[in-house]
Amino acid sequence: MLATLRREWLSNLRADILAGTVVALALIPEAIGFSIIAGVDPKLGLYASFSIAVIIAFVGGRPGMISAATAAVAVLVVPLVRDHGVQYLFAATILMGVLQVLAGFLRLDLLMQYVSRSVITGFVNALAILIFMAQLPQLIGVTWVTYAMVAAGLAIIYLFPRLTRAVPSPLVAIVVLTAVSIHFGLGVNTVGDMGQLPDTVPFLLVPDVPFTWDTLRIILPYSAAMAAVGLLESMLTAQIVDEMTDTSSDKRRECKGQGIANFATGFLGGMGGCAMIGQSVINVKSGGRTRLSTFVAGALLLFLIVALGPLVSQIPMPSLVAVMIMVSIGTFSWRSIRNLGSHPWQSSVVMLVTVVVVVWTHDLAQGVGAGVLLSGLFFAGKVRRLLRVESELSADGRTRTYRMAGQLFFASTDRFAEAFDFQEPIERVVIDVEHAHFWDISAVGALDRAVLRLRRQGVAVEVIGLNAASATLVDRFGVHDKPAAAGTAGH
Repeated sequence: MLATLRREWLSNLRADILAGTVVALALIPEAIGFSIIAGVDPKLGLYASFSIAVIIAFVGGRPGMISAATAAVAVLVVPLVRDHGVQYLFAATILMGVLQVLAGFLRLDLLMQYVSRSVITGFVNALAILIFMAQLPQLIGVTWVTYAMVAAGLAIIYLFPRLTRAVPSPLVAIVVLTAVSIHFGLGVNTVGDMGQLPDTVPFLLVPDVPFTWDTLRIILPYSAAMAAVGLLESMLTAQIVDEMTDTSSDKRRECKGQGIANFATGFLGGMGGCAMIGQSVINVKSGGRTRLSTFVAGALLLFLIVALGPLVSQIPMPSLVAVMIMVSIGTFSWRSIRNLGSHPWQSSVVMLVTVVVVVWTHDLAQGVGAGVLLSGLFFAGKVRRLLRVESELSADGRTRTYRMAGQLFFASTDRFAEAFDFQEPIERVVIDVEHAHFWDISAVGALDRAVLRLRRQGVAVEVIGLNAASATLVDRFGVHDKPAAAGTAGH
């Protein structure tokens, strides 16, 4: 117990507190922006970011990962808020949490095994592009002062670590640029321009909705979509943070933790959320590694907006834009561009399609879904081509032997069928599958069709070499070796 506490909370004390401070400052404008996307009061996004971050610090499965209100979830609830009101959003968030906890018990985290490296790289690159694009409104139609401050912020972020790494350079950039902006009264956009900050802490509430089947019918589709997108982004982000820190995490616990955090957030007047790759990258690059950094980010966020709201409102947006541009540059996998010419073309296509779909639709689920589907099609095509068929005619010309080697499943059944010459005038056919494996009922069905067709033409057929697993499948689902097949062969 004490060893776990030290490892997951107290092993990186100073760096975690400083990293959490950077994340808390960066969370404020993003939470406000996501609230605007969803069409709700900015305090809903801020309360959600506080609640989710603090709770996930205790119950999540990936130490050092940041979870809060996100755009991926916010865009899904726009019709719900517009048509039914914010109380239904709270109810949908609670149900979202329940569904995510159930997903954890059902081990849906194992589905991540089917997400290829190319899809993950595309996901990361697309998010880097979206993070950069999200900064463009702060860079269009502004004065030269804004550009100068962004440039100064980036210079501090990249050059300050050459002097010392004792303090995260993004935090130094935010503090220095804020001090300069306040002292000289620079006319740039500030956090306060994004929306009004709340001056009270969230309180417990029960959504003011009818507890009826009609209410469930309204919120269930939104809750299911929010739960799926939230878990998808959280699992992918956890995997990326695993690689950045060379550590492993408990994905099943993370599923349940996300559910618990969203469930509680619905009762605190917040919107749903999930893991954030941008903020997680900020945290890791600033030195955050344990649960303490996530807790500090959430707790300090609430303290900043409630106790220091007037000061926080004066933080210049260019300082935060500089931090997010740094995140965008650091998140993008530049190596993937160099690898386009050396990696298999199928992998490159999957990566590019994932990027294009995510950026085009601003929907992470659609992009990852397209990448996974394309990966599956390419894999099936590759395995399909691995089936080899050889045939040999006996010396007396009366027996043809077909030797199959490879994998027989739904995508290779056509190659299996095309291997037979059903018009050849022979007396006997031997189908040798010693070096082949039957994977599904499509493969068994292809064998049935070939055997029965040959028998209808008066050819004696023998199947030899079935391994134990294939024989079990054929015995259970095949019909060519059953007594009823004798009559079928005659029709």
